[in-house]
Amino acid sequence: MIAGMAALVGAVQTNCDIADARHARDVSLCTYLLGMREFYRWEHQLPHGVAPPREDVGRWIAAREQRWERIAEDDFVALPVAGQALDPFDADGVNAALAGSGLVYGAGIGRFRKPHFFLGELAREERRGDARLLVCGCEYARDVAAIPAASQGATLIVRREALRQWLWEKAEGWNQKQQDGALKSALLAYGYDVDPQGAIERMTESEIATLVLHEEGEIAAGRLLGADWQAKIAGFGGKRAEIFARAIKDNLADCLVTLPELACRESNDSLHFWFSTFDGLRREMFPQLQAAYAAKVGAGDTVAMLAAVASGQAHFSALGKRLLAMDESAIEALSHEVGSIAL
Repeated sequence: MIAGMAALVGAVQTNCDIADARHARDVSLCTYLLGMREFYRWEHQLPHGVAPPREDVGRWIAAREQRWERIAEDDFVALPVAGQALDPFDADGVNAALAGSGLVYGAGIGRFRKPHFFLGELAREERRGDARLLVCGCEYARDVAAIPAASQGATLIVRREALRQWLWEKAEGWNQKQQDGALKSALLAYGYDVDPQGAIERMTESEIATLVLHEEGEIAAGRLLGADWQAKIAGFGGKRAEIFARAIKDNLADCLVTLPELACRESNDSLHFWFSTFDGLRREMFPQLQAAYAAKVGAGDTVAMLAAVASGQAHFSALGKRLLAMDESAIEALSHEVGSIAL
């Protein structure tokens, strides 16, 4: 660790709290309450698989919301690192200043222009072609919406705690109905039916690789779509167009890298995991891929899936480039006509 660790953690958490004060409630009530429950669990270091006390969580949420009201208009604070006061959005600069400290910092603008920040233990660092991979272990500061993985330029960051939290949420949801499908196949492949705790730990460690592949796909998709893509996303005034555009790029990223690589590795457990995340507009736009999975992947045959993936590379690349020439109202209109562009 480093000298001044407490001051750095405090500054990062302050920025997380300001971001949450402005944006944490920009979701459905159900999503918000679930996120706050898990944030309470993280802050109080409670184990997964055990429900936090409902009354305590309720009081904690009320107190947190009162604090948010006081700080929502505050400016983000500079980060004290190595005798410097660094811009909290300069993730590369902060990580350069933290080199050798065993820490990793993340910052960026996520969906709907919400800032995200975190600080954690650097569990692993490696090169992935032209990219640098940072895997975060224990987290010391974070906001409500913990994003398991993200790319910042040529840096890929995976947050192990956030992935573990997400997997527990998915598993607990599946426990309610225990429906057949990709999630059931993924959980059972890791032995969730006999050892839930161990299964989630094994799944967390193994599926870090799948998240990395998706982020590598994001970089590849970004190269295909060009430099104007990020500016296009940032310029949207409403949510629908942004969700639609991000779904297109996600599908392109996975067709370019994630799915071909998982098939090449014969990673059927990871394919089940990936398809358990394949939902919403992404799946509506790509029924051919879902049909290929349902028909063959469970039996270990990925030929039909790879044929769909090959078609998807051309389809979603062309669709993404088409969006670059459209205004937001036209994109929103197209997003309500998914059947006309579905592959």
